[in-house]
Amino acid sequence: MLLSEQELLRRQKREELIRLDINPYPPETFEVNTTAKDILENYGNNKIDYKNVSMAGRLMSFRIMGSAAFAELQDATGRIQLYFRRDDLCPGEDKTLYNTVFKKLLDIGDIIGITGFVFTTQTNEISVHVQRFTVLSKALRPLPVVKRDEQGNVYDGFTDPELRYRQRYVDLIVNPDVREIFIKRARIITTMRSYFDSQNWLEVETPVLQNVHGGAAARPFETHHNALDTDLYLRIATELHLKRLIVGGFDGVYEFGKLFRNEGMDRTHNPEFTTVELYVAYKDYHWMMEMVENLLEKVAVAVNGTTEARFGDQVLNFAGPYPRLSITDAIEKYTGLNVDELDEATIRDRCREWGIEVDDSMGKGKLIDEIFGEKVESYIIQPTFITDHPVEMSPLTKKHRSKPGMVERFELFVNGKEIANAYSELTDPIDQKERFDEQLRLKERGDEEAMEMDDDFIRALEYGMPPTAGIGIGIDRLTMLLTGNASIQEVIFFPQMRPEKRVEVASEADYLALGIGKVWVPVLQKMGFLTIDSIKAANPNKIFNDLGGLRKKFKIEEKAPELGAVREWIEKAGAPVTQ
Repeated sequence: MLLSEQELLRRQKREELIRLDINPYPPETFEVNTTAKDILENYGNNKIDYKNVSMAGRLMSFRIMGSAAFAELQDATGRIQLYFRRDDLCPGEDKTLYNTVFKKLLDIGDIIGITGFVFTTQTNEISVHVQRFTVLSKALRPLPVVKRDEQGNVYDGFTDPELRYRQRYVDLIVNPDVREIFIKRARIITTMRSYFDSQNWLEVETPVLQNVHGGAAARPFETHHNALDTDLYLRIATELHLKRLIVGGFDGVYEFGKLFRNEGMDRTHNPEFTTVELYVAYKDYHWMMEMVENLLEKVAVAVNGTTEARFGDQVLNFAGPYPRLSITDAIEKYTGLNVDELDEATIRDRCREWGIEVDDSMGKGKLIDEIFGEKVESYIIQPTFITDHPVEMSPLTKKHRSKPGMVERFELFVNGKEIANAYSELTDPIDQKERFDEQLRLKERGDEEAMEMDDDFIRALEYGMPPTAGIGIGIDRLTMLLTGNASIQEVIFFPQMRPEKRVEVASEADYLALGIGKVWVPVLQKMGFLTIDSIKAANPNKIFNDLGGLRKKFKIEEKAPELGAVREWIEKAGAPVTQ
């Protein structure tokens, strides 16, 4: 692994600390009795309690002025200014701790612990006068440089999404506002859990590895258990196991859990995502709509202090009641097409006329779902219940009590996206088996998302399941809405990413084959020319000028290459060079 000049220097500093008998990664507990936020919020009203503070965090800036210095410490709650004075840190003759350790061996990004007292500077900034500091972790990689103007506004930050999502740990360090997203996410889950617990519903856990994938229409991830020599699936839903628990006698159960679907990735889909599913006995989907209105109103207030949440140009209001619109009425409202009066072939033809991608494996219900997704979803901005779906779309749902061909189901849409799906759960084992059989027929027609037959679930229903209302709520999408983020990757700590590309570094022989002198190989590598392709694409004038300037820095006695020689390197790498 080739290290940058800064990385090499930090490793040298690590070794120097060890030579000074300072462990750069000490094992001992460092006692913390306050935080940056606590000091900044409370010191002005209660100075007495801040005469002996102990805190820890990451150094984010330095201003060294001879025998004194200012620095900025960042902990989990924010940033605060530190003041260091050499004679306070080193009251005796030995000034090594300040002159060497602090001034020369510490870097931005290092984690230290400090003790001292709080005071206010002449510019009226609350600061900590450091009387003692301890190295807690030496950072061997430099943090990205985030530039700010005089008002503190960031104008050159760590903003590349690819890097931010892949290196979330760096994102959280240099972009503290990102932390607030995940604090709010945790508050969403905590509020939901508190509400469910207040209703005496039991939080449970169900298997992630399953013999049969069910509970949703989705492609699963497959794996294999060696000891049992059995193929298994990562769960695509928690539904069928939770309903087994309702059969077992619990009146209400819920589970926060990860689901896995082997599908595409975009701004609203990640193959691994989080939901909460809730099932309550002796209730129906009408009751569930009212429960959802109460729940989300409480969640919105807990997260943002109001039922409203700004999302781009929209202000979303989670206060109930929410409008209720059947899926067929919604399609007719926004397209003028009455799908109730049309057969499958006619609907498929209309889809093709509209440019909606369909195939012969799709039944009438799937076609209706495609029309709704392409032609209607984007119009639904405020929280709205889309109800009463075709029976073909809902193999786990009770048939509608008054609308033939429909089921008692709703999806909650907000800002054009589904965030919840709920049913009056199907409890008739004979009907359920027929629905599974229909799913198998769709699978034979090529529908890769059709459900499998789950014989054990049918057996559970045969023991009797009470009338039940069930719902699944997408935690990631709800977090997006309540934090104003348009990308699901922003609200997942570690979203799925493509494998990181590894640069195949050229060998010394590769460089020598271009006519590059051996002494210049490490210099070119430090300049970033790690591959032959990078040399091929280089500007010969820039390489020529940079090598001349770096010759003294690297203490190379050999004369720097002529411009013509540099051009020959690039020509041999495969690029024509303009004379």
